[in-house]
Amino acid sequence: MNKQSNSIVAEHVGKLVNTADGDLAILHDLSFQIAQGESVAIIGASGSGKSTLLSLLAGLDLPSTGQIALMGQSLNLLDEDGRARLRGQFVGFVFQSFQLLPHLTALENVMLPLEMAGIEHADARLEAHQWLEKVGLSLRANHFPNTLSGGEQQRVALARAFINKPAILFADEPTGSLDEASGNRVIELLFELNRENSSTLVLVTHDPALAARCQRQLSLQGGRLV
Repeated sequence: MNKQSNSIVAEHVGKLVNTADGDLAILHDLSFQIAQGESVAIIGASGSGKSTLLSLLAGLDLPSTGQIALMGQSLNLLDEDGRARLRGQFVGFVFQSFQLLPHLTALENVMLPLEMAGIEHADARLEAHQWLEKVGLSLRANHFPNTLSGGEQQRVALARAFINKPAILFADEPTGSLDEASGNRVIELLFELNRENSSTLVLVTHDPALAARCQRQLSLQGGRLV
């Protein structure tokens, strides 16, 4: 496989988990490639292994069998710290639960990835302001998460995810806890930012309309690609 032209390469990936009744196979022999800049939806019924696969692709966990390469680097060959460094360099995340820090303002939440990367405070603040403006929240910069609506919190999370201009964005049910209007706004932002940054977008969703917006769908059934 030509790993250089792909953001993600999965080869014969399987995942077993230990249970009281013995090993349980969650994923079975998955092989696929995701090209740089491509948008891909991972779909399937509850329990089909979607979130497990997303976790493996992001290097948050390792497969029991097979291997995964992220930006040309084999995750299997990296320890936990090495995978964390790789994520910090190339990956952004958007979660259904937003995962904003409650004691930080919207601006401070968006600044956080830059400050963790060693960017000067003033530069991080300016960049964060620009990203909040892009997602239509410049007037809410100094508000804490508990004073923002669900849709506003998810837009802050999007700005935070994109501020480092990640090569790959992973999104796990990004509209799952939003009303239809807020969800549609977040979807438009996801694809707009994906196009502007040429970021690879990999999302898990139950929403057929959202999955249809992606260039390709990976459909899981019982832990297998169908």
